[in-house]
Amino acid sequence: MNKTKKTIINFALLFSLILAVLILSITLKSSSMIFVVLKKGAIYALIAVSMNLLNGFTGLFSLGQAGFMLIGAYTYAIFTVPLEARIQVYQYFNGGIIHFTLPVIVALVLAGLAAAVFAFLIGLPVLRLKSDYLAIATLGFAEIIRAIFQWNTLGPITNGSNMLKMFPSFDSIIKDLAKDDGKHEFFKNLFVSAPWLENFLITILPILLSGVCIAIIVMLIKSSYGRAFKAIRDDEVAAEAMGINLARHKMMSFCTSAFFAGIGGAMLAMFQATIQASAFKSAMTYEILLIVVLGGIGSVTGSCIGAFLYIAASEWWLRGLDAGKFLGISAPGIFRNGFRLVVFSVVIMCVVLFWRKGIMGDKEFDIERIAGRFKSKKSKGEVSGNE
Repeated sequence: MNKTKKTIINFALLFSLILAVLILSITLKSSSMIFVVLKKGAIYALIAVSMNLLNGFTGLFSLGQAGFMLIGAYTYAIFTVPLEARIQVYQYFNGGIIHFTLPVIVALVLAGLAAAVFAFLIGLPVLRLKSDYLAIATLGFAEIIRAIFQWNTLGPITNGSNMLKMFPSFDSIIKDLAKDDGKHEFFKNLFVSAPWLENFLITILPILLSGVCIAIIVMLIKSSYGRAFKAIRDDEVAAEAMGINLARHKMMSFCTSAFFAGIGGAMLAMFQATIQASAFKSAMTYEILLIVVLGGIGSVTGSCIGAFLYIAASEWWLRGLDAGKFLGISAPGIFRNGFRLVVFSVVIMCVVLFWRKGIMGDKEFDIERIAGRFKSKKSKGEVSGNE
């Protein structure tokens, strides 16, 4: 299969995804949980792929993802809070010290760059460590960053232990298109004539943003740098003997992973509409690591599938267990608050036991391979039929 056919197939899959979201937006209410799963799943897919780039493709066991997400989320929020809202947001710090705002796209890129800068600084000492020592060092970095951002001395910038809010979210960005100010008359009339369009745009925006970022990561993995990352993962001694600069490529992978984790953190802030440092605990990193393991270490497709399955199970499918109901069965004596986590843990254990390499292992969703298998089965059937 040549590159032209692959490109056509990829665009067809993208169009199918957009069409599916469009149909769901028309047929379902905006309050349906499936839209929450799609939006949050897309964000977590990006963060999981960024972690997989480091852990799965470069072989560096890092647990600092929550720290980079925090940096990205705060960078985005700090630079996008409207000027007229800063007195209210920074009410304990006289409106803060930053008195300008940046466009959303610029703030998203800046969020990734801020996380990458911190990754570079922390990477200088910690990337000399290996295995569990690297994991402990990066986990400690994430906890230190969380404590620093809650420090009241930095309150004029980070708002201390108080939450940041009133910055542009996915909902507000789309709803602002229909403001009654005379400048957005076209979108206002459009949303009135097609009320489902607003929900469609709010849902598709994080999916497209995550898709673009994941596509960039995939291109990096397929480049010469990606092959160098895999060589380091497989055997550092052999990679160095082949002329690969270990320190340089490890730092590149570490900073790239942090960059997209920062963007993912900013998108999570946009999804939640509020942000607070206390939420970025080590448990958040473990969630991302769990998604990577479930999907398959070294598989971008696996990370994406694992993210959507994890969010769907934790936020939707098993949510009824906490309320005493599941699949129409009411058993308050058995199903109680917290039982969802018990069942979810059992499901995860079963997946790990029966799919030890994860759902996808180290393989990717490949149209060419699937088409080849289909053709081989078809040819075997024709041969057996002729016999």
